[in-house]
Amino acid sequence: MLSEKFYEVTKNEGVVSITSWGSDAQPSVRCTWNSYLRITQDHRLLAPIAGFTSVQQDVAVNDRVIMTLGSREVEGFNGYQGTGFLIEGRARFTDSGEEFDQMKAEYPFMNKLLEITVESAKQLL
Repeated sequence: MLSEKFYEVTKNEGVVSITSWGSDAQPSVRCTWNSYLRITQDHRLLAPIAGFTSVQQDVAVNDRVIMTLGSREVEGFNGYQGTGFLIEGRARFTDSGEEFDQMKAEYPFMNKLLEITVESAKQLL
């Protein structure tokens, strides 16, 4: 489901935007960086989190999230300089376990691990 172009984008710096919404349908939007993302063997996306309180509250009610990310360094469609992706999936936050411990060793600032199970991935540019 995740294309080679997606992997290429994650190897270049850019902003990652994560949007969630709880029962009141008011969106919460928070950002992180491409360089913080890790992709598991089964194509889940992991990100170290310090904060994201409103997103955590939303995910407790509705685990659906939308993520966008991109990079100007990766060529998109028709020779366009830059490309990006729209990811839709299910999120959960953890604060223990092997993946949490591995990420915590790399990012000591984190207090939660965000895990997104990708349901769709669409290249935008």
